[in-house]
Amino acid sequence: MAAAADLVKTTQPRRPRIAVTLGDPSGIGPELAAKLLSNPSNRESRHRGVHVVATSGRAGPQEIQILDDHTSTEYQTQRGEVSKDSGARCIYRLKRALKLAQAGEIDGIVFAPLNKSSLKLAGMKEEDELRWFANQLNFKGTTSEINIAGSLWIGRVTSYIGVEELARRITKESTMRAIELLHRLRWESGVDAPRLGVCALNPHNGENGAFGRQEIDAIRPAVEASRANGIDVQGPFPCDTIFLKRQHFDGIVTMYHDQGQIAMKLLSFDGGVTVQGGLPLPIATPAHGTAFDIAGRNLAAVTSTQNAFDLAVTMADRRIQKQAQGEVERAVPLKRAALPQVNVVELHATCC
Repeated sequence: MAAAADLVKTTQPRRPRIAVTLGDPSGIGPELAAKLLSNPSNRESRHRGVHVVATSGRAGPQEIQILDDHTSTEYQTQRGEVSKDSGARCIYRLKRALKLAQAGEIDGIVFAPLNKSSLKLAGMKEEDELRWFANQLNFKGTTSEINIAGSLWIGRVTSYIGVEELARRITKESTMRAIELLHRLRWESGVDAPRLGVCALNPHNGENGAFGRQEIDAIRPAVEASRANGIDVQGPFPCDTIFLKRQHFDGIVTMYHDQGQIAMKLLSFDGGVTVQGGLPLPIATPAHGTAFDIAGRNLAAVTSTQNAFDLAVTMADRRIQKQAQGEVERAVPLKRAALPQVNVVELHATCC
């Protein structure tokens, strides 16, 4: 009679497959992608044995697949310049990556820096790339741009809106959505029991209502409700001191764009990463811009791009393993044992 162990068949979750797009062709994006994909550490221990090989065929277990469709001559781009063609080329490549994702051929996207002015000239009507991605995917769920400085993740309740609209957008429900999203994404990034802090909106935490009631009516109730749901979250804390306590948190929820961005860029300007949070697949990018002034001079630092790539691999890996274990997509466990690592990462690069 066969032993019980012989009757149990286990299947190793498949390797994450990541698309890397070149960003704005007029900026440093192509240089960053080349440096990322040629880095020997990405073929060795960092990503568990990946071997980078440019090939026109399908990617094998240890190869990168260069997806050149020979359309680069259709776009007349100039180095270091904002242009409609540069924006159109970016949009074309991003749409191509999303088609791969919708076809089930990739598990995450890393895109090199984009230029919003070029994207607008090319017809992007959304206020930012996150809304564009959501619209392209027809995704209606909660999304938020997440900024990362080292081990600290920074989410926000509001993003690209004018200051005059800010206060009315801060509600219990919007704050809870931001807390829940950051909690889920922090788990996907590898933290099994994320610790979160929440910023106040008003000076001195509102001084018990003297400087505004958002902390009393919206933010604190959202924190209490989230704690009741099992999330380890504290706050609100005054926004001028919460980042001094950052060692106590894996993530901080801010109320608006600059509240978190100023802190993030002071803490980690050269290594920062932005995640398009909440979408059906991990999408990450370096937190800096296209750097037109140094484009084509081999001066671009790849640190943020490498961090974005590492993060996309980890998040895709966690999602794959969660799905392999039959878990419900939105049910994020608060405490769980560390999951086994995959052996090899399979990469795709959309090119040219």
